[in-house]
Amino acid sequence: MTKDFRFGIVAGYAPDAATWTGLARRAEGLGYSTMLVPDTLGTLPPLPALTAAATATTTLRVGTFVLAAPYRNPRQLAWELAGLDFLSGGRLEVGVGAGRVDARQDAEALGVPYGTAGERIAQVESVIGEVRSAFGGSGRFTGAVQRQSPPILIAASGERMLSVAAKEADIVALAVPPSATDEDLRRPIGVLRDGAGARFDQIELSVNLLQVGAEPPPWVPAGYRPPGSGAVALLDGSPREMADLLLRRRDELGVSYVTLAGSYAETFAPVVELLNGR
Repeated sequence: MTKDFRFGIVAGYAPDAATWTGLARRAEGLGYSTMLVPDTLGTLPPLPALTAAATATTTLRVGTFVLAAPYRNPRQLAWELAGLDFLSGGRLEVGVGAGRVDARQDAEALGVPYGTAGERIAQVESVIGEVRSAFGGSGRFTGAVQRQSPPILIAASGERMLSVAAKEADIVALAVPPSATDEDLRRPIGVLRDGAGARFDQIELSVNLLQVGAEPPPWVPAGYRPPGSGAVALLDGSPREMADLLLRRRDELGVSYVTLAGSYAETFAPVVELLNGR
């Protein structure tokens, strides 16, 4: 089943609070569906940052991209997310994962155990269970607007995490390397399809763009080399050409949710205008 396009910006820092809330309002005005915040010690803490973005807007959805499950107590986190859902008027999406490649360093700095891959995946499942309980189950916290559960996004590429996503996710962010091509997406999508069975058509597939156009993102280190031609993480050309590529990708692979760095929000806005609601 073909899903309508959605677009989200990923942002983690601003020089001051007014700039941060202004970015949220601008994203909303340009037609983006979501504002997403990563979970690193080098960016704003995601939950207060999303609260500020939500209270500065009226329709923009807000989400974590993605919470590292090892960093927090699952039940306390679910309580705080329920509060964010209340403050946003039910516009929360919860992204959760087992930790980025360099997440171990952040865990050590926070003084929490990082655990094995299996332990971290189990923590992802625990977070999801507590969130669903806090929003609609026996442990429900008063105030949550989305009475069953907010949409759950899982970032996944390996088979174990794809297996969890197949059972639990509403949205799957395909966490492939920047050099991955459309052909490389077929394997994780196939694993997800096999594991999800009849519910596969309910899952929204997402990719994140590292670079839009010829200019690299401002935060990359010296020596950065852009992904090669044909990489999923790179989108270039006229707005119409970019839109046509995304249409083909959706038709062939089912990818309908596209996220990108907030620094490209204006550059990519013409593509959003062409594809929103399609």
